[in-house]
Amino acid sequence: MSGHHGTHNDLHSEHGALPAEHPGRAKNPVIKVLDLAWLEFIKPDLAASERFAHAFGFTTVSRTADELQLRGTDSGAPCVVVRRGPRSRYLGAAFRAADSADVVRLADATGTKVEKLPEHLGGVTADLIDPGGVMVRVVADTHELPTLPPQPTQVFNWGHDVRRANTTQRPPHAPAKIQRLGHVVLQTTRYIESLNWYLEHLGLIVSDFKYFEGQRERGPTMSFIRCDRGMTPTDHHTLAMMLGPSNRYVHSAYQVGDLDAMAAGGEYLRELGFYRSWGIGRHIEGSQIFDYWRDPDGLLVEHFADGDLFDCTLEPGWSPMTASGLAQWGPQATKDFLGLTPGRDALRELIWMARSLREDNEFDLTRLRGLLKVTSS
Repeated sequence: MSGHHGTHNDLHSEHGALPAEHPGRAKNPVIKVLDLAWLEFIKPDLAASERFAHAFGFTTVSRTADELQLRGTDSGAPCVVVRRGPRSRYLGAAFRAADSADVVRLADATGTKVEKLPEHLGGVTADLIDPGGVMVRVVADTHELPTLPPQPTQVFNWGHDVRRANTTQRPPHAPAKIQRLGHVVLQTTRYIESLNWYLEHLGLIVSDFKYFEGQRERGPTMSFIRCDRGMTPTDHHTLAMMLGPSNRYVHSAYQVGDLDAMAAGGEYLRELGFYRSWGIGRHIEGSQIFDYWRDPDGLLVEHFADGDLFDCTLEPGWSPMTASGLAQWGPQATKDFLGLTPGRDALRELIWMARSLREDNEFDLTRLRGLLKVTSS
């Protein structure tokens, strides 16, 4: 790619691509989405979901008997739409197109319809299904919620650079106010097929590839994927995908103002009895300071701050996938975060593991050995 910067091995990845490896972007995508708009979930108890959401830092946009909409302080659409249903599950994501013409172009290319969204959301959507069976909406012209007052961030003395004198730091134990939706992470049995689908249809580009140790010649098994907005820097990843024995939601992430908001907000959640899955630490891919929590239904959600922003010139980094390589600093990745805690979810994953090995997909015995090596690394 002439004119592009080299791989970002000087930033945080060990190596760039080898000859003939995946380029991390499509040559001629149908459209290029601008960002994630919102995520959609089903939950059995909207009241319990709202209580956790407020403790986690969301603000309610609206709540009816059948739907809960949650937002951050930034302007735009709601971050999360929760619908009432018999069991907790992830429905899919809505991506924001540049304009309605892009929604029409995508619908024409995929043989789908452009439909109006409900009046309380506004705008139009083209609803697709990715190769893993997950709903993907591409929306435009939705209503813009106004900006809310942000949570004050702290003023720091940086060594001898004094910014704060004759005043103290006293961040309150209060919810860490969500600013915006950052990313969603998914697992799929059809990783390469799904990766190519997102790159070709939505114009996303890869920031980092991960591969199973000793299996690089078989191709990547995880990717951190960002929006392509040209020379405008965007989040290191808006979507991350990994190969695994089932098609499932892994976690979603929401930006807060700074480390103090995250840590004090974490104390607030802990005092209310909610469960911290892993944190606080700083990731490698994306560099975010992170803190992971379980909602009342067991779904994993992340507070993050200070993430990397890349423009379109950086090509993908490549590095092996290890549990110890998930963070620069912080506590060791927990069994809960890695999905190794004995219980219903782990049992379900074992059942899917046995099933997926019998089906026609990308998860085979060699990949299973690679995945087991990751969890013990």
